[in-house]
Amino acid sequence: MSQTSTATTLADLNVLAQDLCEGTWISRVWIPGHAAGPAVVLVRDSLVYDISTRVATVSALLELDDPVSYLRNLPLDQSLISVDDLLRNSDAAVRDETRPWLLAPIDLQAVKAAGVTFATSMLERVVEEQAKGDPAKANSIRASLVESIGTDFGQIVPGSPQAMALKEVLIAQGMWSQYLEVGIGPDAEIFTKAQPLSAVGYGADIGIHPKSSWNNPEPEVVLIVSSRGKVQGATLGNDVNLRDFEGRSALLLSKAKDNNASTSLGPFLRLFDERFDIDDVRSAEVALRVVGQDGFIMDGSSSMNQISRDPLDLVAQTLNENHQYPDGFVLFLGTLFAPKQDRDQPGGGFTHKEGDLVAISSAKLGTLVNRVTTSDRAPAWQMGYRSLIENLHERGLLEAAITPR
Repeated sequence: MSQTSTATTLADLNVLAQDLCEGTWISRVWIPGHAAGPAVVLVRDSLVYDISTRVATVSALLELDDPVSYLRNLPLDQSLISVDDLLRNSDAAVRDETRPWLLAPIDLQAVKAAGVTFATSMLERVVEEQAKGDPAKANSIRASLVESIGTDFGQIVPGSPQAMALKEVLIAQGMWSQYLEVGIGPDAEIFTKAQPLSAVGYGADIGIHPKSSWNNPEPEVVLIVSSRGKVQGATLGNDVNLRDFEGRSALLLSKAKDNNASTSLGPFLRLFDERFDIDDVRSAEVALRVVGQDGFIMDGSSSMNQISRDPLDLVAQTLNENHQYPDGFVLFLGTLFAPKQDRDQPGGGFTHKEGDLVAISSAKLGTLVNRVTTSDRAPAWQMGYRSLIENLHERGLLEAAITPR
């Protein structure tokens, strides 16, 4: 609903994780100065420690059999900055570039995403497809689909005999869709969301394609997985989505999903330990708040207990004998959230405006906050593999980027 906004900065929307002082948390920050570059950091007792002289890439750290034990036994030097100060300085709008700020908490990993993993979002993909990218048609199509199908998709196990029987009924009614295929069929939709090193972190601007007029945030839990398929932890992500592009054609998925600054992760990566594991992911509640400069506010949520496919099944469908990821990968798990709220006029639906603040939060993972701009106005992605290798070499960290010391 539209109302007066009181949130004007990222800090207004930030909520720290409940277990920040007790869980096992890492991230990456940019360290300015003479030896400027990205550093792997450990969060302990609300302080941030640079551990890049010991392990210079998150990818190498997560290839260890027991990264939690490694981190607990790691000798720490003087802290780099406090968590509160780091979060404040990570807001791109007010950043002091002489002090550290947060980057995405991953580096060399492939960035993958699972689509159509919730019944509600599955129906919304069908709506997009039939609307051909026109938000004005969405409401009538949505109502027609619900009336015609008359089935609680949330109770159907993908690939089950019940799902296959429903598929035959829908085909006979002329209602089958490629989105229903991946929603209730045996094979999940797993796609490449972004290139390694291209994701942005907490406080950064996120990019919407300038030609998009129907788009939305996608608040998601993101798993962090080693090259051997071991899930090492989780973080929050915004799988920025262009509903008009993908609605016009599913073959435009790459343009709808992979643009400059269109992938956000953070603020920290929480490793699995005795206080946090895959069951916490399965039961996570993810909240969303969008606050516009025009006073518009939208709240939403996504309950992981309503996911149609188990997170570990999605991991197994990503990495297996048919596809390997030698530097590990991260996997967006999808979202229940699909905005239907009108922003400007009745029937117009929701779409972002430049300057929107987007906050994605979960009790055990904290809050990821970003500000919306267009992809051509967001800072260009510049540090790829070659630049990272050159930077680590100049700082004497190349060996630690490969094998933790």
